[in-house]
Amino acid sequence: MPTRKFTILHSNDLHGDFLAESSGDSGELIGGLSLLSGYINKVRLEEENVLYVIAGDMLQGSIIDTEYKGISTMEIMNYLAPDVVTLGNHEFDYGLPHLLFLEKMANFVIVNANLYIEKYNKRIMQPYKIIELGGYNILFTGIITEKVMDSISTTDKLISTFVTLKDAAEEVGRITNAYQNDRINLTVLLTHIGLESDKELAGLLDPVWGVDMIIGGHSHSILDQPEEVNGVLITQAGEGTKQIGRFDIVVEESTNSIVEWKWQLVPISSRSAEEDYDLLDFIHSYKADVVARYNSIVTKLALKHTHPAREIETALGNLFADGLAEMSDTDIMLLGSGSIRQKEFGPLVTLSDFATCFPFNDSLNRFTVSGAKLWQVFSHFMKPENRNGEGECYQVNSTVKATYSDSERKLLALEINGQPVDLDEKYRICITGYHLKGSKAYLSFSEEELREDGPFLIVSTSMTEVLQEWLQNNQNAFRKVEGRLTYLP
Repeated sequence: MPTRKFTILHSNDLHGDFLAESSGDSGELIGGLSLLSGYINKVRLEEENVLYVIAGDMLQGSIIDTEYKGISTMEIMNYLAPDVVTLGNHEFDYGLPHLLFLEKMANFVIVNANLYIEKYNKRIMQPYKIIELGGYNILFTGIITEKVMDSISTTDKLISTFVTLKDAAEEVGRITNAYQNDRINLTVLLTHIGLESDKELAGLLDPVWGVDMIIGGHSHSILDQPEEVNGVLITQAGEGTKQIGRFDIVVEESTNSIVEWKWQLVPISSRSAEEDYDLLDFIHSYKADVVARYNSIVTKLALKHTHPAREIETALGNLFADGLAEMSDTDIMLLGSGSIRQKEFGPLVTLSDFATCFPFNDSLNRFTVSGAKLWQVFSHFMKPENRNGEGECYQVNSTVKATYSDSERKLLALEINGQPVDLDEKYRICITGYHLKGSKAYLSFSEEELREDGPFLIVSTSMTEVLQEWLQNNQNAFRKVEGRLTYLP
């Protein structure tokens, strides 16, 4: 039977991870787009049929990206030249109109099947791309997480998406059924919904639709080998540019199926690839402008603070939550862990360091809620599903102490200022605008329900300015992990 070998390289959640880092005393360079590009170029020379795809979240996480609102990233991505990209939730951070402008800048195809202009039943993005390679047709389509709707401005009332996995599966069926006559030899679904949701989605796909693999993102999952559900291979490649996923597959023409495959997560370093110096020079042209503007010192902390994972309490998360709580005069500050984009911070902090670590500017919104509502909020966001890489996790300020039992699936204790929460008492809670838009999903109460118990105040329209001011006025500050949020196994 005729067969053809293909190599599919894939990244996800790049988040503006443009530049390599030096590894310890050896001086080995790790990650960065110039080394990533060097590896892709190397594989394209070694193998005959090579594709490179990105499963969402090219934007955010870098001062270079933030300063230019993604324009710099799209120009750099044009140089990297992926074959197909799908949308992640952070592609919407600068607003839907700006995303449509960035999409026009792209020299590559951005696919998404389930984002619609609701009134007219029109898809916003190109729903699929068929690439002819080696005499075979490969179909790519894309699915976005429902969290994207929380990122789109509330003024965009016409925008809608199929939010359930069942709806998303049916949309995949529409795409694949519509192009059966094109003799599709391989079907790849690019997603940005997280690994657990990918597995659930695969289980909902009708085998007749012929989806062969799901290449995903959003949960930043590192795998030893792909998962296989309902005959569909599922994988992703962590986050950033320190590694790249590589599929070497053999496709049989008569059955349009993968008959052999090998997958590996390839470390990107100066050992595995030569730098693409033209791309490096291009990135540095942006960096030079940014450094000149952002080289001033914000503060000097007493010690280096870390944020190793968003699912746990961290020293850096405690520092930022305390600063925002003090400046907003609130009892409880809920700071989204994902808004902290660096694993290490300080002790010397420049404006560039701060903007890179905390790039998401947003409003701070303070509510007065009952103790009963507060108990429900903590019961909701501390549940185990929010700690699987796909949920929304929080850092809290020092007045808060909460204990949750995973085995019993319930909140055991909640204290504010050393006192158990009184269900009939009122407490001030502060959240960002992003979490306010999605408060029903994130905190179990809508904005209207949060407003019911007492005064509401927009404390600030810029939490980055608030936190920067606090850091400047708190030299030698330090925090440590102290059991503010405790999860019992």
